[in-house]
Amino acid sequence: MKEPLPIAMILAAGRGVRMRELCQNKPKPLIEVNGRSLLEHILDKARKYHFKKIVINTCYKGEMIKEKLKSSSDPIFFSDETTALETGGGVKHALPLLLPLGKNGFFILNGDSFWEEPHNKLLDQMGDFWDPDHMDVLLAVVPLKQAKGSSKEGDFFIENGRLRRKSPTEKNVPYVYIGVQIVHPRVFDNISDSSFSMRQIFDTAQKNKKLFHLVFDGNWYHIGDPEALFETEQLFNKKG
Repeated sequence: MKEPLPIAMILAAGRGVRMRELCQNKPKPLIEVNGRSLLEHILDKARKYHFKKIVINTCYKGEMIKEKLKSSSDPIFFSDETTALETGGGVKHALPLLLPLGKNGFFILNGDSFWEEPHNKLLDQMGDFWDPDHMDVLLAVVPLKQAKGSSKEGDFFIENGRLRRKSPTEKNVPYVYIGVQIVHPRVFDNISDSSFSMRQIFDTAQKNKKLFHLVFDGNWYHIGDPEALFETEQLFNKKG
């Protein structure tokens, strides 16, 4: 096993609009699944990887996230946004906190990503596979059948061993991006916008043949709306 990448960023600034009333009084990362918040589930997995620093961006009801984590012993730092900068803009805004520890790459974890690890630890697998000399972006994906908790559509094809993001009109897309990635900081060098999506980074990396993937063997739960949250809870209740 390689030496772990020392730093990760958790994206937690969004409003969770599709969660409707569930996010009126709390940010989406604090919604609970199986008795614990999504953010706590992510931090559980982060602890096993032994990051030296974890950066969390905040905007919508960010003080609630800070209050939740005020007694945590994890090496947490906050990147506050006065207005939400989207996923890519949020990471770019946090670069002063991510560097220099992340000069060879850093993890980015969606604050609402929820996955199971029946066999392999996803972060360990990705860290071992990461090659900063040849990769700009490494995405974790699962086959559509392993995307639980909703009727989520796929995001990517794998063609000739490489990822290709679907076009808006394509259907029957077999792989789902699960909100876990490693990126090299050079991907932000030529971006002047302050607010933009990480999809822009993915598309550039794909064009430059610097977009790579790892197919994870566990299940991922897409908790995109209240119905999907209910379905996820039902699945866990059956397991219990």
